[in-house]
Amino acid sequence: MIPSSINSSDSRAAGAPSIADMQEAVSALLANGKGILAADESLPSIDRLFALHHIESTEENRRMYRTLLFSSPELGRRISGVILFEETLRQRMNDGTPVPMYLRRCGMVPGIKVDRGLLPFTGMDGEQRTEGLGGLLERLEEYRRSGARFTKWRSVLRVGNGLPSDACIRENAVGLASFALWSQEAGLVPLVEPEVLMDGDHSLEECEAGTTRVLKGVFAALAERGVNLQRLILKTGMVVSGRTCLNQASDLLVTEATLRCLGRSVPAAVPGIVFLSGGQGEVEATRRLDGICRANTGPWKLTFSFGRALQSTAMRVWGGRQENIAAAQQALLLRADWNGLATEGRYSTLMERERLGSLPSRKH
Repeated sequence: MIPSSINSSDSRAAGAPSIADMQEAVSALLANGKGILAADESLPSIDRLFALHHIESTEENRRMYRTLLFSSPELGRRISGVILFEETLRQRMNDGTPVPMYLRRCGMVPGIKVDRGLLPFTGMDGEQRTEGLGGLLERLEEYRRSGARFTKWRSVLRVGNGLPSDACIRENAVGLASFALWSQEAGLVPLVEPEVLMDGDHSLEECEAGTTRVLKGVFAALAERGVNLQRLILKTGMVVSGRTCLNQASDLLVTEATLRCLGRSVPAAVPGIVFLSGGQGEVEATRRLDGICRANTGPWKLTFSFGRALQSTAMRVWGGRQENIAAAQQALLLRADWNGLATEGRYSTLMERERLGSLPSRKH
């Protein structure tokens, strides 16, 4: 279970920010054998995912799907926290319980995505910056009153063909640092997410070099703003070959490059690093997570913060139909369990072959 201060009443949730609460939230999010469920897909993103499975993207269908995820039996055994979309933060479970309150009761820390998406960055073609700092201080107070205990801000950078530019790294790093500082001032733990995209034909070496530059730039900006590194969590990608690279790196090389990059870029004061899946398949992301966690000798706690790599099978099995909810929940729980084992270096692909055949089939 999460600490009592995080599982507090709504009256305390609306009170003054507490450093002790933030530290306890960090510890809860980084609990052994657990990771974070990223269920914060914005409306364009969730619309596209639903369309792939021929599900109409209405507010009620989105609520029904998120309710399916959060009410999976004993989900809190492997999921320490959930990143919510703003719409979901204000929704209720089937029994009328506000979503953040329900998550806390189930031993999971509620969080909220606070950025407002991507805009083109004036510079090299294809680069982007994240918007959302305008009005953020007021929104953070509102989110905390609504029950959120941590926040997430995502920036996106591309590598290869001269990217990322120094200017784009700086622009996104400053945005992440401002978000992190304001979140801490509001009593919320910032999940700082500079994502280096898998898109492109870049090599593993180019990804490692680009990711190292990005992370060094982010931590330089965090230091400039005086952000407390002990009360934040880094969310970043594994160092991998580009999606269309002809020479795909092995899992061993991914492990070595990822840990080498983190060792050169991430201060020891950071308590934990959670990996995003970044477009990797479910099995691939779990397998690589296991390899990295097995080999880690760094000072940080390593775990996961997956979206599609936790939800893909569950969404496909559900298909928007009430009669498929139990089967979809079983698929989610299996994947969460395997990722939890991976954080402990105890996962094997043999588990997948033994258990996947036992999943109930989707009803049409």
